[in-house]
Amino acid sequence: MGDKSDKITARGPTVRRVPEGDNRTRLTCPDCGFIQYENPLIVAGAVVVEDGKVLLCRRSIEPRRGFWTIPAGYLELNETVEDGARREAREEACADIAIDGLLAVYTIPRISQVQLIYAAHLASPGIAAGEESLEVRFFDWDEIQTVEIAFPSVHWALAHRRSMTGPVPTAPFGNPDGETGDY
Repeated sequence: MGDKSDKITARGPTVRRVPEGDNRTRLTCPDCGFIQYENPLIVAGAVVVEDGKVLLCRRSIEPRRGFWTIPAGYLELNETVEDGARREAREEACADIAIDGLLAVYTIPRISQVQLIYAAHLASPGIAAGEESLEVRFFDWDEIQTVEIAFPSVHWALAHRRSMTGPVPTAPFGNPDGETGDY
């Protein structure tokens, strides 16, 4: 046909610029002025302890396939953080968990993540590898030192949970001094 209706044009936020009244580059729409804000991702997870042992999942996906982690992942839209932590435990370890309290809030600017990690225990017995796990099992605290842990924040969460002698503190732990999650 060759008329104007055949021409496909880009719509929506396609130009990076500093919008008026802002101080950083944003993806914007040159036609309507819409600004697409890119914000950090929220990760929800749990350190699940049962009978003095810790639940770990061996990752079947990248990044860090084959390494061990706590059940955790990105929060979904319209989901509470607690529900996200419970969902991740179900997806990765087929585990039904009960949240004991907020253990830690970690900020990792290098990858634009905020991680909310809960202390938890099994609400009902039974675990099994989910789709994102090669295997799952409970580890003695000392045994954890012999496995390859996937991410720095998993080391932090395990250390923070192990340091607890009583109930979950009212103020959660945060990044260790000087730590930003870099490898």
